[in-house]
Amino acid sequence: MEEVEKQKIKIAALQMNSAIGDIEKNCEKVISIVNSELTADTDILILPEVWTCGWACGSFLKCAENIETSKSINLLKKIAKDFDVNILGGSIILKASDGVYNSCPVIDRKGNLVATYEKNHLFSYYGCDEGKYVKAGKNPVMVNLDGINIGLTICFDIRFPEIYRAYRKAGADILVNMAAWGLSKPVPWEMMTRSRAIENQTYMIALTQSGPIENGEFNIGHSRIIDYNGNIISEIKDQKEGLMTGILDLQEMYEFRAKCTILNDIKEKYEVKSLCVK
Repeated sequence: MEEVEKQKIKIAALQMNSAIGDIEKNCEKVISIVNSELTADTDILILPEVWTCGWACGSFLKCAENIETSKSINLLKKIAKDFDVNILGGSIILKASDGVYNSCPVIDRKGNLVATYEKNHLFSYYGCDEGKYVKAGKNPVMVNLDGINIGLTICFDIRFPEIYRAYRKAGADILVNMAAWGLSKPVPWEMMTRSRAIENQTYMIALTQSGPIENGEFNIGHSRIIDYNGNIISEIKDQKEGLMTGILDLQEMYEFRAKCTILNDIKEKYEVKSLCVK
């Protein structure tokens, strides 16, 4: 597996509480946090899932934007150019010719929209019905920014380790999960985000919204940057809004992978033998 040029990169991840169904207000909040906290030496800025409208499936269609005229994407393009920063735009509800998707726009330092990732696994449990409002994406998307391969996932995708292993096999250096994760499910969030880093020997950025949602529900508000060994590099433990930053040492990660080559032991196929013992 070919590795990219060895380097360190600086990540900034924006934790926020989105106002339900109010794109204008949420854009203003992002501008405020970025202008006050984002530093010029940042390589990649990451936003959370549905930051434009909040986690309320009923507001998705109201907030759906056309990719060509999206106020949210245009804002991210301006930030990218003003701060010379690559952006993983969390997720925005975007209209396409074949339907509406929960999509992550990827924008380079020059303000170009270079890719989108459509959420592959939709959360339709515990009274939610995301699949009623948006369509599921068909493929994982790995983007290369400044020579770094980044595997993109959104929220509920974290429960499917297969997508992360596929990214690692394809050469991912960093895995990202941009979420609006509920406060009532702390153990899965804590365990799965760390596990995806450990089992793939890859840096993991787990970013989620904070604060109230609606009907007495809350986002968990515990974003973390996790290294390839499961150690926490940076985190926001509480419900506050702002930027979480961390330096990722890719050379150190490659050296660790060279010493601990466990992924070479993966079998091409695992056939389960079902035995009936009487």
